[in-house]
Amino acid sequence: MAAGLKRLHALRWAYWQVGTRRSFLWLLLLVLVLCLLATLVWLSGRYEASQIQAKLEHDASEAATDIRSALSRNIQSLHAVDLAEQDWLPPATNLLREHREIMRLEWRDPDLQVLAFADTPYRNAVFQRLGRSSAQADVALACNAARRLSGPAYSVSYFMPQADGMGFEMLDMCLPILRSGQLMGYSVATYSLQGMLAELVGKQLIRGQSLSFTEADGTRLALYGLPMPGRQIYVAQQLVDLPGNTLVLRFESRKSRPAFFPNVLTALVGTMTLALLAVLFLLARDMRKRLEVEHDLGEALAFRKAMEDSLLTGLRARDLRGRITYVNPAFCKMVGLPAADLLNQSLPSPYWPPEMAEVYQQRQALRFAGDTAPLQGHESVFMRADGTRFPVLIMEAPLINEVGKHTGWMSAILDVSEQRRVEELSRTSQDRLQATARLAMVGEMASLLSHELNQPLAAISSYATGSLNLIKHHAQSGDAGAQATQLLSTDLQLAMGRIAQQAERAGKVIRGVHDFVRRRDQSREAIEPRALLDAVMPLIGLQARKLSVRVEMQLDPACEAVLCDTTMVEQVLLNLSRNGMQAMQGLAVDMPRLLTLRVQPVISSDSSGWVEFAVIDQGVGIPAEVAAQLFTPFFTTRVEGMGLGLSLCRTVIEQHGGVLNFEAALPRGTVFSFTLPVAGLSIQRLLS
Repeated sequence: MAAGLKRLHALRWAYWQVGTRRSFLWLLLLVLVLCLLATLVWLSGRYEASQIQAKLEHDASEAATDIRSALSRNIQSLHAVDLAEQDWLPPATNLLREHREIMRLEWRDPDLQVLAFADTPYRNAVFQRLGRSSAQADVALACNAARRLSGPAYSVSYFMPQADGMGFEMLDMCLPILRSGQLMGYSVATYSLQGMLAELVGKQLIRGQSLSFTEADGTRLALYGLPMPGRQIYVAQQLVDLPGNTLVLRFESRKSRPAFFPNVLTALVGTMTLALLAVLFLLARDMRKRLEVEHDLGEALAFRKAMEDSLLTGLRARDLRGRITYVNPAFCKMVGLPAADLLNQSLPSPYWPPEMAEVYQQRQALRFAGDTAPLQGHESVFMRADGTRFPVLIMEAPLINEVGKHTGWMSAILDVSEQRRVEELSRTSQDRLQATARLAMVGEMASLLSHELNQPLAAISSYATGSLNLIKHHAQSGDAGAQATQLLSTDLQLAMGRIAQQAERAGKVIRGVHDFVRRRDQSREAIEPRALLDAVMPLIGLQARKLSVRVEMQLDPACEAVLCDTTMVEQVLLNLSRNGMQAMQGLAVDMPRLLTLRVQPVISSDSSGWVEFAVIDQGVGIPAEVAAQLFTPFFTTRVEGMGLGLSLCRTVIEQHGGVLNFEAALPRGTVFSFTLPVAGLSIQRLLS
């Protein structure tokens, strides 16, 4: 009782700690909400800034496109200017009026000498002070590039000072004039960079922004427009690629920093108030539910303790060093030791048999070296406090804590000594039942002997009668010639040899049945399928002549030697052949009576290493009601039969690991087939 109260006080203290930690978590949640609001305000400003920057990038891209398109249109307009000297000036003047960005148009010969020129009407001549020769080098470079490209080329920009103390940043565009592949001269257009910004870029793009051409290092060449006042500067740059020159187009915009939403502070205070009320409500509810949960947990612990005490399976928990950290009463009862003698004890464990302690310690070290336990249980031997040993079945799994860390191993242990005793009793009873069944089969074996010995004894009788007839015929003929005597001797030797073979066969049948009753394994040897057929063909042929049946053999040369009890397999072939010939006795006289003995290897991938023997007749077939009981002992459809032939055949084939089957033959008759293993097939594979 005192231990229970102590455990309950410890549980309450743990719950108080859990409640304090939960309150801290709620306060932390409130701080996170405030941080989230601040983050949202900051992200909104960042989003607004990104929108402004994206728009500026888009405007810069459109401005660069406008400049390139306008320059391309100017080139097309220059192509339309006639090169006749008297007709060149009017269209050139009109072109200058339409395009304010062009300061001067020149018509030059192939040697770059000026043939005619026109200045813009909107300002004084830009080359009036320093003359055109000051920029001759830039024009020459641009025209040389244009001649190589067979198209327009632009010079680098240069500064041209004016009389009023001002100046322009300018560049020249040289366009070669070709007629039938011959260079006729050049059209040179001088552009003002500031004029290009003012005239070639859409006005809606420049509104509220400054637009300039700069060099790669940021030096400003020309500026147009003034940005709106603001503390935040947004810049976007685009490259204007021209043949022979590349200009950097710079857009600049000034905006004030994104302002806070008018109601952000109000929303912040309101959110904080709601969050605080929610936290207070949840804390109050948590305090109320904590006592309920504590009571429920106490009942759950009591139920768990009662459940563990009632288990018949031993439970054991070990840490990563192999020391026991928990056992249930069933385990203590199993090993006969109290929990105090088992917990936190160093190895070897007190329930390990001393003679096995070293082996168990090595096995445990190997198992704890990995992170996984065996998927199936393993058997072991434990020792009780009185020294008795008993077998156990151990099922082990990793012990994972609440944070997913591997802290040890949990084992479920079953005492299987009673199970082993029951299994031994069952095995003994099974042996007795088998012995009783074999004794009961002695009567069946007696009938079987009379059934199986009929054929060799009948053959012996036939050969003996034939021998007597030969002797009697020789005596009556009175022919005492040497040749006749020799023929008689040869026939008698053959007949006597057959009699000896069949007598030996009858003896083997008796020994085989005797060994079967005494549970001895039959001797098996490797033999060619041809030898099995040759051994039974004399007896089959003898009965076939009596019943007017033609026998045909079909032997596949690919068949390997089979491993079998020769006598028993020959008896199976004789029984199946005799049944097949008897099945054709009811046929009409004019119908063919053919018995086929077929031997071929089994080609199925699951049955490779087997040879199939088949006996095929052309009889009337087997009715369905007879087929259901065909292999039942003592079931027969003939008056003189005993119903043991097919039952014996199936037993013999199954002892060899094969299968005896039958099926209907086409167009009529029945096929009885069985399989035998080839001589190279392993015993393990045969038994499986």
